[in-house]
Amino acid sequence: MTIRIYDLAALEDDRLFSPYCWRTKLALAHKGLAFESIPWRFTDKAALEPTGFKTVPVIVDGERTVGDSWKIALYLEENYADRPALFGGPQSRALSLGFKNWVDRAVHLPMLRAVLLDLYNGLAEKDKPYFREAREKRFGMALEAFAGDQQAAIATVSSTLDPVRATLTEQPFVCGSAPAYADYILFGAFMWTRSTSPAKLLAADDPLHAWRERMLDLHGGLARKARGYPV
Repeated sequence: MTIRIYDLAALEDDRLFSPYCWRTKLALAHKGLAFESIPWRFTDKAALEPTGFKTVPVIVDGERTVGDSWKIALYLEENYADRPALFGGPQSRALSLGFKNWVDRAVHLPMLRAVLLDLYNGLAEKDKPYFREAREKRFGMALEAFAGDQQAAIATVSSTLDPVRATLTEQPFVCGSAPAYADYILFGAFMWTRSTSPAKLLAADDPLHAWRERMLDLHGGLARKARGYPV
């Protein structure tokens, strides 16, 4: 049975940009599970009401409905234990949780600054008032003021990712010789930016760039085939 995932979309149905949804899609692909994306937008609140959740990703797997990318990953690991592991054990799962919190709190903010206005301009028109109001309330300032200097934001992204860069000079993936869920956590952020902005976040000779290329090619090129800007 094909799993359905409610997947955050921009103006076009196939411009799917949520970093959290990308984590989930890559986790599903890692497990070899067929899935179907259901485009969802910020103002499509009624569409999610039957699931009991208010934000995406949400997956519907037969009679089970699960929300939140981390909880979905745990669900997939437990319920599809016979398929390739996302964590490989409790210690790896604990470290992945710490990595998730670091990416969410340290990496996402400068990435958002770097692409914010491009992201906003690419939203469906019905979503723009909601997005502006909600984000300006959160930031305490206009979107344009929060975005600030794009090149400064890109430089902050680069410096923030130095620990990962050092790791990738020693091994091809964050998780070692093969990708696992921690790779999908960080790569989801890069799919967020690739889907919404032509901004160049990585130099061609950056180990992170080579890692991102490997990630784009995983699972039959799932990410590379997605609508986005050249990177």
